[in-house]
Amino acid sequence: MKHLFYGIASWLLAPVAIVSGLRVRAGTPRLSPPQGRPFGVAGQADIAPLRLLVVGDSSAAGVGVDDVSETVGAQLAAILYERTGKSVSWRNAGANSAVCAEIRDHVVPNLERIDYTHIIIAAGTNDAKNFVTAKKFKRGFGGLLYALRAKWPEAVILWSPVIDMRMVPSLPPLLAHILHMRASIINRMGRQLCKERFAMAAAQLYPHDPAGFSEDGFHAGAAGYRYWAELLADTILEDAGEPATTKTEHAEAAQ
Repeated sequence: MKHLFYGIASWLLAPVAIVSGLRVRAGTPRLSPPQGRPFGVAGQADIAPLRLLVVGDSSAAGVGVDDVSETVGAQLAAILYERTGKSVSWRNAGANSAVCAEIRDHVVPNLERIDYTHIIIAAGTNDAKNFVTAKKFKRGFGGLLYALRAKWPEAVILWSPVIDMRMVPSLPPLLAHILHMRASIINRMGRQLCKERFAMAAAQLYPHDPAGFSEDGFHAGAAGYRYWAELLADTILEDAGEPATTKTEHAEAAQ
């Protein structure tokens, strides 16, 4: 019932969202992806036992930070290496402003067939702010899940739901609440699809500290990507049933 109300109310307020969104966009700097190659390894092994793919929109590409080592993919790899002692390779594959259907159709088909062990989906925010309907999101995101599972049948697939839009510093309060309603619809459908299509949904991000955002007040900064990576690492390790030991503890145990 709540999401039915959200759907009706947000569409009634769509003209307000459009005008407010255009104003925000006009006053917001457009950031580019960070410098550096969008892949790497945390650890020493030539062939890393853990292999991460972060696929999605501009957040997957790391927009908001200056160096690729500060992106969620690189930081997640570093955290997993610190906690498990296992080398972790990572690859970022993000497209600015992409909705799930575009990621399904234009990003996934062009990715190399590396044997990834974990795939992180960072998508849904653009679907929410573009007022993509639940039905259309089901086709786009559901198709994305199918495409990833078909290409990497053995990988653990983990989706990160849309951030709580009311916490985004660049959004005026009314616009934030409208987008919160749209994001709630997206997140409800996304969690259901993950249950149905052999994927997991991570915890939703609730960034209470504006310092975690980049200069545009919308994308994450280095601290925000770190916070996000910590949440993802918790989910991955809990699913694997592995102890969250630090790199030092792992090294001492091996001696």
